[in-house]
Amino acid sequence: MEQKTEDNLKRQSRLTALVIAGSAICWLSIQWVGSAIGIPGRYAILADLATLAAFFWALVNCFFIWRQRQDFKG
Repeated sequence: MEQKTEDNLKRQSRLTALVIAGSAICWLSIQWVGSAIGIPGRYAILADLATLAAFFWALVNCFFIWRQRQDFKG
């Protein structure tokens, strides 16, 4: 059971890291493409809000991972 719990925490940590990296890369590319082709500011704000939502999800998920690791260690 302990190995399964540890594997689940590793998988959850990898997913969180991918969400952080992916949302940052997507946000940077949207900002770059948006300025290059002249997308209106309201769409840039929409991309900003989506990125903030992804970062907030990752922050909450990191907190839960941290709590599970504390419980797992004893």
